[in-house]
Amino acid sequence: MPPTPEGRECRYVRVALDVPLPGLFDYCSAQAVEIGQRVIVPFGRRDLVGMVVDLPAAPAVAVEHVKAVSMVLDDLPAMPGDWLAMVDFAARYYQRPLGEVIMPALPPPLRKAGAYTGQRAAGGPVRRLERRLEKQRKRLERLAEQPGKSPDEPPEKCDPDSAASGHPGLGPAPAGGVNGSDSVPAIQAPSLNDEQRQAVAAIAAVEGHGVVLLRGITGSGKTEVYLHAAQRVLAGGRQVLFLVPEINLTPQLERALRARFDASGADAAGTLAVLHSGMSDGERLEAWLRAFRGEARVLLGTRMAITAPLPRLGLIIVDEEHDASYKQQDGLRYSARDLAVWRGHDRGVPVVLGSATPSLESWNHAMQGRYLRVSLTRRAREVALPAVRMVDTRRLKLEQGFSPQLLDAMERRLALQEQVLVFINRRGYAPVLSCTSCGWVSQCSRCTAYSVLHRLRGRAARLQCHHCGGQAPVPRACPDCGDLDLKPMGRGTQRIEEFLGERFPEARIARIDADSTRLKGSAAALFSQVHQGEVDILVGTQMVAKGHDFANLGLVGVLNADSMLFAQDFRAPERLFAQLMQVAGRAGRHRVGGEVMLQTDYPDQPVYRALQRHDYEGFAQYALDERKVLGLPPYSYQALLVAEGRELAHALQFLNDVRKLPEEDAGAYPMLGHIMLYDPVPLRVVRVANIERAQLLVESHSRPALQRFLAQWSEDLFRLGRESRVRYSLEVDPFEI
Repeated sequence: MPPTPEGRECRYVRVALDVPLPGLFDYCSAQAVEIGQRVIVPFGRRDLVGMVVDLPAAPAVAVEHVKAVSMVLDDLPAMPGDWLAMVDFAARYYQRPLGEVIMPALPPPLRKAGAYTGQRAAGGPVRRLERRLEKQRKRLERLAEQPGKSPDEPPEKCDPDSAASGHPGLGPAPAGGVNGSDSVPAIQAPSLNDEQRQAVAAIAAVEGHGVVLLRGITGSGKTEVYLHAAQRVLAGGRQVLFLVPEINLTPQLERALRARFDASGADAAGTLAVLHSGMSDGERLEAWLRAFRGEARVLLGTRMAITAPLPRLGLIIVDEEHDASYKQQDGLRYSARDLAVWRGHDRGVPVVLGSATPSLESWNHAMQGRYLRVSLTRRAREVALPAVRMVDTRRLKLEQGFSPQLLDAMERRLALQEQVLVFINRRGYAPVLSCTSCGWVSQCSRCTAYSVLHRLRGRAARLQCHHCGGQAPVPRACPDCGDLDLKPMGRGTQRIEEFLGERFPEARIARIDADSTRLKGSAAALFSQVHQGEVDILVGTQMVAKGHDFANLGLVGVLNADSMLFAQDFRAPERLFAQLMQVAGRAGRHRVGGEVMLQTDYPDQPVYRALQRHDYEGFAQYALDERKVLGLPPYSYQALLVAEGRELAHALQFLNDVRKLPEEDAGAYPMLGHIMLYDPVPLRVVRVANIERAQLLVESHSRPALQRFLAQWSEDLFRLGRESRVRYSLEVDPFEI
């Protein structure tokens, strides 16, 4: 080995860095270093944190070009081999450089060179966190000893970056719980019905790896099955990974987990860790560390939690497995559900995929015998599914989008002191602002999309683009003709809320959408009001459609569902059916006579007919038969290449050039006969933030052939991408086309 400039012996290390370049980078280290250990290395004019993934005997470049490692980070043990295998698989399958997978999978403080250098570094973020938590623990002990002070009372001065979810290696957290949630009283686990007991037994009977598809109708008690299955695993000293699709679903599951573990005599505060993107860097680091060290026996999180290291993993649960939120839409475009299946196979542990409306891919696997299918066909409480009624609006005069039938039904339910949910998957006040004189519409200046009218209490109305985020004041007059009579077209949640406030002045109305829940904790507060009976009418988007158990909800009214019927994406009917089944399932969960009213111009559509019968299996069979005829997933496998440039012509030219490459170099693409490359086309929303976009679809009936093709194609894409004026992204198994 060559000596360092100081004369010491140097060991070669191969490092993965989070940079948009293929391949790994060789350095030399004067210190002993292990595979899976992080290092700080010079890269250009910067210092970057990377991870050692190999210890080669010789570098892949000339020795004189090999730079020295700046620092070996020893605040954590090396990452375990199973974790390295998972990120390596993800990099290969999703066609991304290994460094772009490894480093984003770590909490932000662990991948910042500045966190380890300078006078304020003080040993790095892990040791700083441990020192803060030790001080916090001592303060709590002192408070507990003071007369008149509750030991559960938080200290007056507490570092905002320290989480409340438990102390790594230092014992349980204060009773405030994860993310400051209230302490939860222990409850006795409810008794299971026959179907639930059979489901728990089926999961427990899985030896080693196996995938269980738990299809349970809404209200059938899937969560109880999860909890009982988890308890068996925890009793054996193993860890459970519990995935949910959205942040707003974590608080209620956290409370359920805490209550159950308290009831079973376990330490809920020390058992549970929560991980999602809404947490601060300090909170995420603490939860990740507790999972990494095996202190958190249950890790509850959104899709990012799938990459957390869990040394004693014994069970993976993916709730609402069909949900689009499990698919990452930037960077590494991975599916957390699919990675969960792979990870379960690699670790030899069961994976439970649960949903009332499983994805057609998962359902097809179950039909083919690759997954074990377990069904819950009746509600946990002896309450029938709600009646679903179609309101044909073709010949009706609507009042602000509401049919007379729906308004009458709302009046009846409110008179019975039942809650009503109005579902419309469109936020804002109105989708478009228009001029009735000349036809001007509120087009976004940077996108080929309309700017949406937003009205907020106490603030001036504004126009906002939901694609680029651009905002502008509402013009006093038409910019084209000067007419003062500008009118909103269509309806969003804000306009619906305003109308219902006028129509039902005595009713207490709440709106839950991305605007009303922007502040941290606001979603949990609003849902709490609904659960406590402080809301009569709830207006919401898809945020309210899944996972919530509203005890007093008697009626669900669905507006504007037809907008998704004729979308270009072949998955649109599947998404629409799942969404409607989920929102319909909120009604009548605790009492008889639940009702769903769906307004439509197309009452005979197969999606709606299946919904009326609560017939998921019939809809799934219909959709799978259709896809089989057309050769669409799950009967084929796809990848989507999207190119972006200042001009659409540049994006299309790049896609046409890369499309021709395999035919021009057929020797490098022996699998080309199994691959279909479609013509490049502009995206439906072509321009976003002044960037023009186009796409090229790649398809094959063989997953291995597609993977071999993409591995070779990715190399050519990188070469041509450097020479062109466009940016590109390649997505394997795209969820939306």
